[in-house]
Amino acid sequence: MNDDKTHPISLEGRKRVIKQIEDEVFGLGPLEPLLNDRSVSDILVNGPQNVYVERFGKLERTPHTFLDEKHLRNIIDRIVSQVGRRIDEASPMVDARLKDGSRVNAIIQPLAIDGASVSIRRFAVDRLTMDNMLGFNSLSPEMAKFVEAAVTGELNILISGGTGSGKTTTLNIFSGFIPSNKRIVTIEDSAELQLQQPHVVRLETRPANLEGKGEITQRDLVKNSLRMRPDRIVIGEVRGAEAVDMLSAMNTGHDGSLATIHANTPRDALSRVENMFAMAGWNMTAKNLRSQIASAIHVVVQMERQEDGKRRMVSICEINGMEGDVITMSEIFKFRVVVLMRRVIFLANI
Repeated sequence: MNDDKTHPISLEGRKRVIKQIEDEVFGLGPLEPLLNDRSVSDILVNGPQNVYVERFGKLERTPHTFLDEKHLRNIIDRIVSQVGRRIDEASPMVDARLKDGSRVNAIIQPLAIDGASVSIRRFAVDRLTMDNMLGFNSLSPEMAKFVEAAVTGELNILISGGTGSGKTTTLNIFSGFIPSNKRIVTIEDSAELQLQQPHVVRLETRPANLEGKGEITQRDLVKNSLRMRPDRIVIGEVRGAEAVDMLSAMNTGHDGSLATIHANTPRDALSRVENMFAMAGWNMTAKNLRSQIASAIHVVVQMERQEDGKRRMVSICEINGMEGDVITMSEIFKFRVVVLMRRVIFLANI
């Protein structure tokens, strides 16, 4: 008996090998099965041997790996070439949107010390609704009714939250309450919003080319949107000088505007807007600036990704006005954790 005799590959094994070859030739190699897994919301690559995904709010390591750094770099080159970009030592970072709407960020050596890194935020194929948020216990029915009334009533709403807290998803759901007869202009760094109304104009920023020219910023787009006769302006995330033009729009008849901001509390959100004015070189006393903010923003909604991985709306605050130099606000809703009959439930208090 010859123990060295080669065993034939099984049918399942053959299919698996063929699929791997197809992924390498036509797809994105080891990332392809993860991109096809609808339960995966984020794909995070930390060098060739460490590939993580986020499922249902929790990170987990996968068995998928790259052969070596060269293999990973080849896949990164394939990703960025699809969007007409390049990545090399002269330009070692790329932030772009894939054809399916997913956002990708890649960074290579020498900036990424331990090997190339890739972060992919998957585009949500299934558009979530307020009913989904209620089913996930992300907010209470009373909060949902308040939000719907606030959006249809043309209040200016700022959605605040940390990274991965669900700000963009929440913005998309809120935007769904805008009446269908309104002209909506959306402004994003990477187009993610999926508005269903018939009269929507989507605008997306553009990075500078290799010569450092041609950049179109969010501020450029906000300024331009004011000439487009919008009924509602929706900004994916306020990060810098565009805050000046956003507040100007809110204070000059463009009610019902919606935007998100990276902040951990409603008070932090207002402070960040104030800091953005300083970044833009705006020369105004603190009191006058805060007065502008207080008159422009009506409601701040706080999102949070909690320890169990779930994203919840933890606070809704109304901006009341000014007392001296301080913006005053009232917390209309707040989530509280209470243990009832061995179950953790969330209550929203008015």
